[in-house]
Amino acid sequence: MKVIITGATGMVGRSVLNQCLESDNVQEVLLIGRTPLALNHPKITELIHPDFSDFSQVQTELSGYDACFHCMGISSLGINEQNYNHITYEMTYALASSLVNVSAQITFNYLSGTGADSSEQGSVMWARVKGKTENMLLNIGFADAYMFRLGALFPQRDIKSKTALYNLLYNGLRPFFPILKKVIPITTSEALGRAMIHSVSSPQPLKVLENEDINRLAIDT
Repeated sequence: MKVIITGATGMVGRSVLNQCLESDNVQEVLLIGRTPLALNHPKITELIHPDFSDFSQVQTELSGYDACFHCMGISSLGINEQNYNHITYEMTYALASSLVNVSAQITFNYLSGTGADSSEQGSVMWARVKGKTENMLLNIGFADAYMFRLGALFPQRDIKSKTALYNLLYNGLRPFFPILKKVIPITTSEALGRAMIHSVSSPQPLKVLENEDINRLAIDT
């Protein structure tokens, strides 16, 4: 399969990218980003696109792909609803609408978050915006789409957060991971990447996936 990945500079996007590079089922990866990653790998092509609010100028370069793994996102901490909506909803809509025009047959996987509000009416700002974004993607016209409501994620191998404090936390909790995963639903960076790939090769009836669903899909062959 040929896939598009956004957000590959982040912990989640890099997790998905690593699994795509290792998978025999993925032949080509188009990375869309504002700045080059300069990764030297035969599967990778980079599309540098500074303005994520408009993909019309590069729309033709998005055709012919089997899946888009949209892993770009930001924290809602310290940001107002207008700016959060612009980055989370409007930029996602810009990408999705261009993709539908040229590659409606693709599977679109969206990195959402546990607690996203599908009613769009709740009191939590980020949850409303995530829920609105999910609803848009499920109804915009893709052949298939999955909302990955990621909760607790445990990074593996070289995967690190951009936030130093988070990395300290992950390292401190690492010895307790076998115990924690029995108490709360945790997924891993490798499982997340495998689940996204499997959603394309093995379509699922459930379109909104929580951590436990992601873990099941990760081992689905």
